[in-house]
Amino acid sequence: MIAPFPLRDIPQKNIFRKGDVFVLFGELFGRGYANGLVNEARKAGMTIIGVTVGRRDENNALRPLTDEELATAEENLGSKIINIPLMAGFDLDAPTGELTPTDMLAGMTLKSWQDDKLDFKHIEKCREVGVKRVKDSIAQVMSQIDGMIADGSNVFFAHTMAGGIPKVKVFLAIANRIYKGRGERFLSSRALLESDLGKLILMNFDEVTANTFQYLIEGSAAIRERMEKTGGQVRYTAYGYHGTEILIDGKYQWQTYTNYTQGKAKMRLEHIAEDAWSKGIKATVFNCPEIRTNSSDIFVGVELSLFPLLRSLKKEGGGAWVDAQWQACHALLQEGSSLEDLLQKIDDYNKNGVITEFRNFEAWPMDNSAPLADIMIGTSDEITQMHIDRKALITDLLSALVLEGTGPLMFHAASDPSAPVVWLNHDIIAKQLNLIHG
Repeated sequence: MIAPFPLRDIPQKNIFRKGDVFVLFGELFGRGYANGLVNEARKAGMTIIGVTVGRRDENNALRPLTDEELATAEENLGSKIINIPLMAGFDLDAPTGELTPTDMLAGMTLKSWQDDKLDFKHIEKCREVGVKRVKDSIAQVMSQIDGMIADGSNVFFAHTMAGGIPKVKVFLAIANRIYKGRGERFLSSRALLESDLGKLILMNFDEVTANTFQYLIEGSAAIRERMEKTGGQVRYTAYGYHGTEILIDGKYQWQTYTNYTQGKAKMRLEHIAEDAWSKGIKATVFNCPEIRTNSSDIFVGVELSLFPLLRSLKKEGGGAWVDAQWQACHALLQEGSSLEDLLQKIDDYNKNGVITEFRNFEAWPMDNSAPLADIMIGTSDEITQMHIDRKALITDLLSALVLEGTGPLMFHAASDPSAPVVWLNHDIIAKQLNLIHG
């Protein structure tokens, strides 16, 4: 990847219609990007099919959803879910009777984890077990889906899987220091990546975030071939992150959140799309802007790049609706605080010499640093304190707007995809939102 490939114009084409099929490859949980695509599929009248990652029982064994869980999940999605567990990753997998990677981490403490060593030959055996489990489950899921799709249909596979952090207490303490720590509580992300714990986490990130996209493309080959032979088309999308262009000094400039530990896995996801594209398969990774979600909230400061969207909304043809968004944001601030004051803090942050050093696309993803943490986390805290209620933040409103904008952009761009990796920056998000709201 030499340079970002941004989507600059709002896509107009739509090949999807009533009777076509939308497959959500990943379970729908709370607020997140997937909701926008599901909404667009519903508007188009497509048949929506969901899957589940399953659940773990008291012994950590993977199981399907119970009848009650399935009913709740289907109500949340608004359609049928195939109840075959597709939990990705291998942190809880192992050959029968042997330790899982999570078991191997049980003895790690905050004092010992940097020196603790893991048996990666055994971990590789666990990974093989996990990969086989996932691929076998995908084969079962695709067999069911195949019987639900008529010849000649268009099919949209939306990959939404991400994550892969093993559930061990020690990592929560480590994460709090890497992503939230300043001063004496600061911890270098490089320390994590060079440890055996970090190497295991990166392996699991690859499996969950990236390799599942490859398994989806391979596992749906028979469906793809049947559709293409009978007049239909198949599309694949996935959610990436590789920084975002936002307004800095009046022009759109690429910037990123540091340290984004899943960065290598997101780049692997891009390479999978590029490889599929080279084989004539229309698979596109859409690199989306930073937002606040249930999973991203651990990254303090990731929300700072959201605020310039307010200016983009005005720059890209904003009118009365945009004015209303500004007013709604201002209403969340304490008396005596203004959006202008807040945006000035963001301007000062983006011009800071420490921050500009991290706007290096070629070096992405970069490690964090103590000066970066001081400025980024400090600015985040200052802006949060400007609000009336810490549970009602401007970034909640702006995150919802980004979700609203990315849904139609991805859905329509997938009809006539222009590249295997595409950036959705603040300019196109603002254009789409202004179009939606007139």
